[in-house]
Amino acid sequence: MIAPTLEVRPVPVGPFQANSFLVRSGEDAIVIDPGAEPERLASLLDAWDVSPHAVVLTHAHLDHVGGVAGLVRRFGMPVHLHRADLPLYEGAPEQGAMFGVRVDRPPPPDEWLEHGQVLTFGRIRLEVRHAPGHSPGGVVLVAEAEAFVGDCVFAGSIGRTDLPGGDTATLLRSIREQILTLPPSTTLYSGHGPATSVAVEAESNPFVGRGRPGGFS
Repeated sequence: MIAPTLEVRPVPVGPFQANSFLVRSGEDAIVIDPGAEPERLASLLDAWDVSPHAVVLTHAHLDHVGGVAGLVRRFGMPVHLHRADLPLYEGAPEQGAMFGVRVDRPPPPDEWLEHGQVLTFGRIRLEVRHAPGHSPGGVVLVAEAEAFVGDCVFAGSIGRTDLPGGDTATLLRSIREQILTLPPSTTLYSGHGPATSVAVEAESNPFVGRGRPGGFS
């Protein structure tokens, strides 16, 4: 059974204020989407008195991977990524240069994420759901009462699809099939902005909610 005792700390980082997530259950911890400021994230982990088991990435845009190299140097943990986002991951420094942001080249991924896989890090367990559309290798990471949805969906909005590898129809299908099928009470931790829930987005999101013609039903 997936452990229901996760403590989640969202940490907005970097010039894009992307949410990195420090996640722990007891003495077990992971980092999801360390987008920048690895020293700050490491200090917060030290304050928790934990050494994280892994970095897990919902996708590989620069604002979600910019802190990977620094955290791996500090803690030596493996990096988990969906294979379809490898070109984005390897090109993160070049992505950064386009926006005037320095990004350390991240180390090669250690583990590939696959749809239907269950990741286990001590007491932390996450189901992987492939959710392309914002990027080819985007994933949703589902725990017992929460899901980390990257830039698929935000409170009242959805992720961009005008970046390389993005596709609007694919993203909308991913949201409907991989996110809105979760229990209504599930907390959704997005890559930017505040947390929301399946119930709120299913009801009121103007892109996929019930109020939209042809929307979720």
